[in-house]
Amino acid sequence: MVIYNVLSTFSKSNNNTTLWKIIISTILSKWNSKLVRNNKSFPPCPKSWPIIGILPQIFTKNKSSFVYWIHKTMEEMNTEIACIYVGNVHVIPVTSPELACEFLKIQDSVFSSRPICMSAKLISNNYLTSVFLPIGDQWMKMRKILASHVLSPSSLQWLRPKRDEAIDDLVEFVYKQCINQQFINLRKVTRCYCGNAIRNMVYNKRSLFASREEDEQQVDALFTLLKYLHCFGISDYLPWLSMFDLDGHKAIIKKAYDIATKQIDIEVDHRIQIWKDGYKNLEQDILDVFIMLKDDNGNPLMNAKEIKAQVLELMLATVDNPSNAVEWTLAEMLNQPKLMQKAIKELDDVVGMNRLVQESDLPRLNYIKACIKEAFRLHPISPFNVPHVSVSDTIIGEKHFIPKGSIVLLSRLGLGRNPRVWKNPLKFKPERHLKKKKKDDGEVVLTDSKLRLLSFSIGRRGCPAVKLGSTITTMLLARLLQGFTWSLPPNSSSNDLLESSKVDHFCTLPLLAQAKPRLANNMYHF
Repeated sequence: MVIYNVLSTFSKSNNNTTLWKIIISTILSKWNSKLVRNNKSFPPCPKSWPIIGILPQIFTKNKSSFVYWIHKTMEEMNTEIACIYVGNVHVIPVTSPELACEFLKIQDSVFSSRPICMSAKLISNNYLTSVFLPIGDQWMKMRKILASHVLSPSSLQWLRPKRDEAIDDLVEFVYKQCINQQFINLRKVTRCYCGNAIRNMVYNKRSLFASREEDEQQVDALFTLLKYLHCFGISDYLPWLSMFDLDGHKAIIKKAYDIATKQIDIEVDHRIQIWKDGYKNLEQDILDVFIMLKDDNGNPLMNAKEIKAQVLELMLATVDNPSNAVEWTLAEMLNQPKLMQKAIKELDDVVGMNRLVQESDLPRLNYIKACIKEAFRLHPISPFNVPHVSVSDTIIGEKHFIPKGSIVLLSRLGLGRNPRVWKNPLKFKPERHLKKKKKDDGEVVLTDSKLRLLSFSIGRRGCPAVKLGSTITTMLLARLLQGFTWSLPPNSSSNDLLESSKVDHFCTLPLLAQAKPRLANNMYHF
């Protein structure tokens, strides 16, 4: 009524009373129909403005503040599912493992699409890739290519030498830093390793640490893109505002995109030309596989734009989760030295000190994987999973109405720290992921089928690279622990990463540490 009176007064002053009444009536009728939709019971809704919902909160808060606002609001409402109005979009945050399973396992076909938004459109070059695509033929095509030709068990085994080269380079680099008595920036080191590993697998180029400035710039640009992807930009909910770039996200994404794709564009164009000219006849990496895929008529299955976009997506998917989990695991181990000692003992028992740990050893390194899994639970790389969109109306949990077009956000932070599910949820305790019964001596995996934590997504839109991601992450931690003794820098009274996370979990200081070789000198030269 207040809105009606204000706008009505304005309309009279402009002698457009009839037109304004029509506009106001239309807006209010839509708002009312949203509030009471066939008497359906929406999940609990926090207070919001008529018509615009919580858009003012998005516009006035930075990403981290808004994320914490969502979780705090849900705690105050004592709910593990909510319905937040953002403009005319229903956003459904979820912190319940049981409801998460219903979204991604029982009704995954209903929640199989992705939102249309500015950030995903720019990063995927107008929705050409597998992760960010709304459901449809293009998604099915790209998903099949990845599953069958890039991420299959045989393909991962074929690409293993590329990963071995990257992890050997990492060990040698850290060793040289030790000899030069330099502190190790573990955030930089772990991120560079992940970037080197995926680059070597994609276009067969071994990147030595700190040798190419453009490689480091590319990794930094990848993390900038990840930071602004699906980050509650106002134009993601009011697309017509995209042209104004009110929050500055578009300019930041475009700049980072240009840096991230510069090297990719050069490599792809050059490789395509080599194949066309007949100078290459043997597939040696992922890029070769993409170029040589044919459709039923013998024509290239992927064009140059699709190849470039998919290479970028592979890099984005590889650099974040492994580096984040390993940095946090080492930070927690430095905070609790007994955990590090236990992990090193496992490495010495399984592998020994006369050879370096290899991928074939990973199934027996259950405590190492339990530590990583605990880092995924307590310290996720992002507050929410990649958003899902409902393709039809449905009921969740037997009572919550979720309308078509709703954006579902499974909270990595809320699931992993849910006090109803986890005892002492803020304590880093790897033992909670180990098998408790002696007869159950199965291998620890980094996923959780009950979705009590979200390391890798599941369901129809689940992560197709669970095996690759798990391997890269575990090898990274295992080599760093086997090869070196770690400690905080002298005169350092606290762990900067842990301390800064108390202020903002998703904007922390990097972990700096001191490393000393613990193996024979000849083990560090390749």
